[in-house]
Amino acid sequence: MQPTHTPHDHAIAVRYQQASAEVRALQRQCYALATLRLRAAVDQAGGGAGLAVLSDIDETILDNSAVMAAAMHNEGMFQNIDTWLLWEREGNPHLIPGAAEFFALADSLGVTIFYVSDRFEENKLATIATLSRLGLPQVCAEQVLLFGPPKAARRAQVEDGHRIVLQLGDTLHDFHGAFAGAALEDQHRLTEDHADRFGQDWIVFPNAAHGTWMEAELRPWQRD
Repeated sequence: MQPTHTPHDHAIAVRYQQASAEVRALQRQCYALATLRLRAAVDQAGGGAGLAVLSDIDETILDNSAVMAAAMHNEGMFQNIDTWLLWEREGNPHLIPGAAEFFALADSLGVTIFYVSDRFEENKLATIATLSRLGLPQVCAEQVLLFGPPKAARRAQVEDGHRIVLQLGDTLHDFHGAFAGAALEDQHRLTEDHADRFGQDWIVFPNAAHGTWMEAELRPWQRD
């Protein structure tokens, strides 16, 4: 089956992600809520020792809309692995609004930060350099966990020594392994099953330019 979305659809998605004030407002809103939840968790635990925050990187901490825009103008580039390898090594993403303040707070409260991303392991040093250049705390090899084992396995690795109190991401498999590879209808069911976690210990960031939903058939209104 041919994809149901068109280059025009993708252009709208990337333009929304890069240029809309609404996305910036939503990102700030996500970090404002994350701040409230983090402070509450630390207060309840009596301190940050032993607690952990897990965060995805792309479209959660870093804005990659520049490479999305470049890909939009070059047919086939968006799905080209070499493009993303090069961006991870040489790209110049900037921080999403609210990220710097939130991670500085987590660090000041003694909470351990893990950056869990499906960026390429071969670009780990470049990713560490990018996060460090942007002033993020606790950026080291042991706390930057990139593509290899599934994210669920990397979360379990963190749970061996920490209690995860907050997870941040822009796709649902950032939060639970059941979402990874699930059909869209199953993702909706799982979202209902885990409804009590959204806005509590799971904070979802907006990303209009990526997701299995992009292949979904639209359901237009049908007059009787």
